[in-house]
Amino acid sequence: MTLGHFLYIPGVLVLGLVIGYVFGGRAAATLDADREEREQRRAARRARAAARDGGERPPSP
Repeated sequence: MTLGHFLYIPGVLVLGLVIGYVFGGRAAATLDADREEREQRRAARRARAAARDGGERPPSP
């Protein structure tokens, strides 16, 4: 192997790690935002049901 391989291969590996870290962070942020939105919709749905039923419904787990 030439000197180029000793520089190129670790460089590509480090680049892959950086790209994976960036995309992984974005995916985690998107997941958190989706979870928060889902919780807000669930809370709104429960509030509407409670208002409609007069609050006689037991809270679901």
